[in-house]
Amino acid sequence: MDVIGVIPARYASTRLEGKVLADIAGKPMIRRVWERARKAKLLDDLLVACDDERIAETVKGFGGKAVMTAKAHTCGTDRIAEAVYPLDARAVVNIQADEPLLQPVMIDQLAQALLSDDSASMVTLAKRIEKQEEITDPNVVKVVFDKNNLALYFSRSAIPYHAAGSRVEAPVYYKHVGMYGYTKDFLFTYKNMPPSSLEKTEKLEQLRVLEAGCRIKVIETRYETIGVDTVEDLERVKAAIEVSGDK
Repeated sequence: MDVIGVIPARYASTRLEGKVLADIAGKPMIRRVWERARKAKLLDDLLVACDDERIAETVKGFGGKAVMTAKAHTCGTDRIAEAVYPLDARAVVNIQADEPLLQPVMIDQLAQALLSDDSASMVTLAKRIEKQEEITDPNVVKVVFDKNNLALYFSRSAIPYHAAGSRVEAPVYYKHVGMYGYTKDFLFTYKNMPPSSLEKTEKLEQLRVLEAGCRIKVIETRYETIGVDTVEDLERVKAAIEVSGDK
C-alpha cells in the first residue's frame, strides 16, 4: 500500500487520563477522530495503535482496526513504529488521537506531499496566524521555512523576530499544526535519533530532526484543530461540535 494512517492512542494521559475514550456528544473521542480520518481520500488503510484493551475494544466495537502496542512507549512516534513495522507501506501519516476536530483534507495534504515529492521524507502542516495574541503565546508553536517550504526552525517564541527599524512592516507568522507524515524508512530513522539539545531547550520533539541535519517539508493549510489536553479543552471541543451539528 502507499499510505497508511495511524492514530497512536494511550490510556494513561498525564493531564487527562482516559481522554481518548471521553464522551463527546454521544461518541468516544477516538471514534470521532477515526470517523474524520476515514474520510481522507489518500489513505489505503487506517488503524489505531493503542496500549490498553479498553481502547482496543472500543475501536473494534465501532468497526475500527486496533493494534496493541507496548505500554512502555514514551511518545506516539515509537508506538506508530511498532504498529507499522510488519506492514508493507510507503508512507505513514501520524493522526493525533486527541484532535476530534481534524479535517480529512489535512491528512490528504500530508499524504499528497509524500507521494508527489520523492525528496520529502517528513512533512508537517502550518497555518498563518490570524490572532495577534498567538504570536507571543508559548503554547502556540511557530515555524519559519524557506522558499522551498523546508522548515528552518520551530519555536515557542515569536519567529521571525520583528526588529526595530525593520523595513518589513508586518511579518507573516505561521503556527505549527502538529500533524506529521513520514516515509516508512524515515520513521525508523527518526525513532532512533537521540533527543537533541534544541529539542530539550524548547521541548519540541521535531527539532531533533533539524538538528540532525534532516529536512521537514512544511505544507500550508487553512485548517487548525483543538488538541484536548485538559477538561477545559474537552468542553471547547464539545461546544464546537454542538455548534457544527456534527452528531
